[in-house]
Amino acid sequence: MNGASREALAAARERLDALTDNTSVDAAKLAEELASVTSLLDREVSLRRVLTDPAQSGESKAELATRLLSGQVGGETVDLVSGLVRSRWSQSRDLVDSVEELANTADLTAAQRGGRLDDVEDELFRFGRIVGSDTELRSALTSRTATATAKGELLRSLLGGKAQPVTERIIVRLVTHPRGRSLEAGLDSLSKLAAERRNRMVAVVTSAVPLSDRQKQRLGAALAKLYGREMHLNLDVDPAVLGGISVRVGDEIINGTVAERLEEATRRMAG
Repeated sequence: MNGASREALAAARERLDALTDNTSVDAAKLAEELASVTSLLDREVSLRRVLTDPAQSGESKAELATRLLSGQVGGETVDLVSGLVRSRWSQSRDLVDSVEELANTADLTAAQRGGRLDDVEDELFRFGRIVGSDTELRSALTSRTATATAKGELLRSLLGGKAQPVTERIIVRLVTHPRGRSLEAGLDSLSKLAAERRNRMVAVVTSAVPLSDRQKQRLGAALAKLYGREMHLNLDVDPAVLGGISVRVGDEIINGTVAERLEEATRRMAG
């Protein structure tokens, strides 16, 4: 997002944080209702165009949203959506993306309240790894011929009782309503969103053998010092790296593996 949409989303995030700071607010219910609004806006193209029309006053758009949603969702959800449509948007799709992000953030807030946010982060990472290594599963979850109901049932059979309820909910929403995104991109976005709940960055660490607790602590501290933010480590083991570790933070790769050094030596000899 850029320009007006970025500013509108930033303001909406602040409103959501202020709302969910109140522990009497049911964050999981709020997430469910915001997800239903996302589906409505994604399905009704003409509606979202009206709600983002710069020629209409913010107040008139908020009144329309209130009329449509009152009695269908709770007052907190109505207030959040009304605030969103009062803002200006660069394009109508940005409004849907923002409501969806707020839904996922509310669910992650529910996990954080219950002390389960770390579990959710780890489960999202592990699920992404499983999907990446199982072409049959990925095909089933991204098939254009399979129904959303069938995909949801498959996911519940895989995750039910094995993952946190929040993890299951947000993955089911992503898979059954991908909205043009790849599964990998959606999972990566969810992982980053989870990390941001603690103002942390995510580092994907690949090593030849599992790291010890001491190694994880030292690496986490070093990365936090390097980037100036607390770092959540997603750990992966790949014997192909031979030794050392490879760390990916966003688009940046810090590679200290034996395999990488061998490749570099080979390149120099060839040159």
